[in-house]
Amino acid sequence: MDQRNLQQDFQDQLNDVVGRFQSKNFFQSDLDIAFFAVFFIFIMILLLLILVLIRCCCCCCCQDDLKPRRQKRGVVNMALEP
Repeated sequence: MDQRNLQQDFQDQLNDVVGRFQSKNFFQSDLDIAFFAVFFIFIMILLLLILVLIRCCCCCCCQDDLKPRRQKRGVVNMALEP
């Protein structure tokens, strides 16, 4: 009996989602929009923090590999030397 109830609940939720997509009414109220905006901002901040941590770990571990070695190029002007 639980299997049928679970299957019916899943079918109802699926029909609700499909109905919202067809009517292009994704959110029921302004509060839903606000919650989505807060959630989206939270996810973006979390991803940015993860990227910063990865960058910091790379700078600490592989610091020599990230700096290009400077080589002198061109002609040395001996007239400018004291």
